[in-house]
Amino acid sequence: MGAALKRASFSPNIKERQDYSCALFNPTGSAVAVGDHMPVHLGAMPMSVEAALEELGSLDPGDVVCVNDPFRGGTHLPDITLISAVHDPQTRLLGYVASRAHHSDVGGSTPGSMPLAREIFEEGIRIPPVRLYRAGVLNEELWKLLLANVRTPVERAGDLDAQLGALHAGSKRLLEIAERRGVDDTLAAMDALIKYADRLVEAGVEQIPDGRYEAEDFMEDDGFASGPVPIQVALTVRGRTLDIDFTGTSPQVPGGINAVAAITSSATRYVVRCVVEALLGEPLPAGGGSMSSVTLELPAESLVNAALPASVAAGNVETSQRITDVLMRAFGVALPEHMPALSQGTMNNTTVGGIDPRNGKAFAYYETVGGGMGAGPTGPGLSGVHCHMSNSLNTPVEALEHAYPYRVTQYGIRRGSGGAGLHRGGDGLRRDLMLLGPARVALLCERRTVGPSGAQGGEDGAPGENVLIRDGVEEHLPGKTTFSVRAGDVISIRSPGGGGWGVAPETSSQP
Repeated sequence: MGAALKRASFSPNIKERQDYSCALFNPTGSAVAVGDHMPVHLGAMPMSVEAALEELGSLDPGDVVCVNDPFRGGTHLPDITLISAVHDPQTRLLGYVASRAHHSDVGGSTPGSMPLAREIFEEGIRIPPVRLYRAGVLNEELWKLLLANVRTPVERAGDLDAQLGALHAGSKRLLEIAERRGVDDTLAAMDALIKYADRLVEAGVEQIPDGRYEAEDFMEDDGFASGPVPIQVALTVRGRTLDIDFTGTSPQVPGGINAVAAITSSATRYVVRCVVEALLGEPLPAGGGSMSSVTLELPAESLVNAALPASVAAGNVETSQRITDVLMRAFGVALPEHMPALSQGTMNNTTVGGIDPRNGKAFAYYETVGGGMGAGPTGPGLSGVHCHMSNSLNTPVEALEHAYPYRVTQYGIRRGSGGAGLHRGGDGLRRDLMLLGPARVALLCERRTVGPSGAQGGEDGAPGENVLIRDGVEEHLPGKTTFSVRAGDVISIRSPGGGGWGVAPETSSQP
C-alpha cells in the first residue's frame, strides 16, 4: 500500500519525504498490520476507523470514507485519512484498509496550513467522517467542496487519488490472501496476531520492576507567550499491567501545541513498543494489540487531551515528540541501563507558500527537517535523521528546487551539536533556503532554548536555531513564528543535536 501511495503521489512531501502511513484492520476495526511508516500516524489511525464506523455504520463495497478531524481520531488537519472496507465475492467483510497522508495545504490562515493559531478554525478545512465514494461512485459535490478550500487543488487531487490507489492495492492483496488461505483462516489469523502481540507486551511489562516512576518535561512555548508548558507522567507497574497517568500536565493553551487524545495514545503506543522490544530482544508484530495491559489516563481539556476549539497543528508534530521524551524519561527511571538519551525532540516544521514566479501559480511547501538522535547504551546516535514520532526522510535538494521557487544555498551536518559522552549524540542539520520570490513562512519548532538532555552522565545536545538571512545579515527568530519574506531572503533551519549517553572516558594527557 505504501509503495503504491508513494509512486502515485504528486507532492514532494509524500513522494520524496514519505509523509504517509498505511494500515490493515480486522472487521471490528482493530489494527492487524501497519507499514513501517509514521509512528505518529499509525497509533492514531485505529481511532479514525472507530470514528468512521460509529458515525456512518457499516461500509458497503465501494464506499470510501474521508476524515481529518483531530477530534474524531485525526492528528492535525493536513493529515487526511481514507478508509474502505474489503469484502470477499460473497460480500463477507474481511476488514478495512486505510491510508493517511500529510497534504501540503488544506486551507487556513497561512499557506501550508501550519499557522500560529488560537482556534482550529484558522488551521484549515475540518472534515468529519464522510463518504467520498458511495458504492464506487465519487461524491462530486464533496470533491469540489474539498478542492475549493485549498490553495493547491491539482496537487491535492493527485495526492488523494494516490491514497485511493493505496486502498485498492491493500484490498487486492487481502483478497488474494483470503482466496489462498480461506476467509475463516484469514480472519482467525488476524485475531491470533493481535492476541500474540498483547501477550508479548504483557511479558515485556513483567520485566519492568514493580513501582511508580515519574517524569516531567516542558514545551518551550505555544507561540503566544504561554510557556514553559509542563507535561507530567507517572508510570505504575504491577506485574503484567502498566498504568500511564498524565495528571499534572498543563491545561490546553491558546497556541497550536495542544495534542488530541489520539496523538497521546499514538506516542504512548510507540514508546511502550520500543521498551518491550528492547526488553524481549525481539520485535512485536507490526499491528494492533500491544495495549491491552496498558491503561492511559488523560486529564480532560489538557495539553495531552485537547478539546474543541483548541488549535492543534503543532500538537501532532511537536507535542507528540515531547510526550515521547517524557515517557522515555520515566522509563529511564525504571530501566536506566536500557533507555537512550533524548533525541532532537522536534520536527523543525517549515511551511512556505505564495505565488511561484516561474509560472504564476500558487505553491505550498511543507517539510520536517531531521536532526540528532540520542545516543544509547549500545552506541552513538545517528546524525541528520528523523527520530521517534517522525519516520520520514529529508527532501532531496533536487526535488525541492524542481518543485518550488527555491535555491538550497547550504545543506549539511552541524558538526559537534550532538552531546558528548561514552556514546556521542547524533548531530543536527543545517538547511538554508533562498526564496526566488515573495512568500509567507510559518515555523513550528521546539528545543530552541534548551537542547535534548543526555542520559547516564552524557551531555545535552545543542539546541536548534531559526535564522532569517537578509542582505547578509542574520536575524534570529523564535521557535514558532509566521512572517513574510521577499526574493533573495534565506531561511536557515539549524536542528538540534541528540543527547550523549554515559560519562565520556577521560583523555590522558601526554607530557
